[in-house]
Amino acid sequence: MPEAAEEWTERAYELLPRIKLTDLLTEVDGWTRFTGCFTHLHNNEPAKDKTVLLSAVLADATNQGMTKMADACPGLTFDRLSWTADWHIREETYTKALAEIINVHHGLPFARHWGDGTTSSSDGQAFPISTRRPTTATINAKYGRDPTVTFYTHVSDQYSPFHTKVINSTVRDALHVLDGLLGHGTDLRIREHYTDTAGFTDQVFGTCHMLGFRFAPRIRDLGDHKIYPITKPANYPVLQPLIGGTVNTKRIEQYWDDLLRLISSIGLGTVSASLILGKLAAYPRQNGLALALRELGRIERTLFTLEWIQSPELRRRVHLGLNKGEARNSLARAIFFYRRGAVRDRLREDLQNKASGLNLVVAAIVLWNTVYLEQAVMTLERQGTPVPAECLPHLSPLGWEHINLTGDYIWDLRQTTTLQRLRALRRVALSVQEELESKVG
Repeated sequence: MPEAAEEWTERAYELLPRIKLTDLLTEVDGWTRFTGCFTHLHNNEPAKDKTVLLSAVLADATNQGMTKMADACPGLTFDRLSWTADWHIREETYTKALAEIINVHHGLPFARHWGDGTTSSSDGQAFPISTRRPTTATINAKYGRDPTVTFYTHVSDQYSPFHTKVINSTVRDALHVLDGLLGHGTDLRIREHYTDTAGFTDQVFGTCHMLGFRFAPRIRDLGDHKIYPITKPANYPVLQPLIGGTVNTKRIEQYWDDLLRLISSIGLGTVSASLILGKLAAYPRQNGLALALRELGRIERTLFTLEWIQSPELRRRVHLGLNKGEARNSLARAIFFYRRGAVRDRLREDLQNKASGLNLVVAAIVLWNTVYLEQAVMTLERQGTPVPAECLPHLSPLGWEHINLTGDYIWDLRQTTTLQRLRALRRVALSVQEELESKVG
């Protein structure tokens, strides 16, 4: 990162209007019409009252629940919020609404400074459970002694969180990598995906390759993971300390047709990748299909390991992608503030709604910030102080200091804007030239 990137980020964010979260969501809905995706379960009609719908979404995103949200929204009642949530809010409608926001963000020219939407990363974020443990709440020593639940989220190189899923905290992340890559429903065309160490297994390497994805995990203690050539290890004397054996190509040939059927089922959505990979991982060692997929994955992992050692650019790209996901988690933690971020829901459906609502609001903030950051950059350029080109990729759209996340939630649907007529930027007290002159004086 250039040394001046943080300074220019601060200058740009100083120009962004201060806004309430309710007004922000209303504006984003005006640009994307995402509320139209929350259709009735029976008649497929959109919700008639956007205020009630958005309040119910915000109740999920902030972890307040319907009772507290009704208290915080003048004129709303628990019954109205609950009825709207029961009939209009579910995983399917959240997915469609999120796709509308992501697609608009993907089409913004300014988002191209961060990437072209072809790479992504995924990571889990643990939240504590503050009530009697549901089946999804488990204890993971990494997060302490208390039970937790994990929201596993995929983030594109443009900072947009395009998929999220609730998983057990003790389940290996690798099982759920492909669910997000295959089931997001947006216009993104992901070709390369990054995870940390918990996100990879040999079977995931093999499955991603056959589905057309480049899998690039950041592997901890790389020297402890052996590589597997196809020919005899003696043919590679320099690499012999890293070699753990040879690939059994005969097993791959023997089960090749079964592998093709397996990959076709996953690619067509007949079965989820997490389900089938979990089943294969649980099978005894003598299961031929599981072993064949592992051997295929060893080939891909070996090639990736050798490139990782030789390519600083690959390592830099993976680290950058994972850092974007971690920065997204900080914003999500700030939004999911109620009860100190502890979840009290017990049903998996309710937990998934919490995760989806949180992810949708994060995506809305990313879109809103992107639009206004572009306006701020243009304003700085008109003032004669353009942002250096090398700093533009580091103007993250994940800031939230200018957004009021808490308080009473009052909706004003008249505060809509269009992409051609946006809010006025804030005025800086001193121009850059005046600031310099004051320092010299």
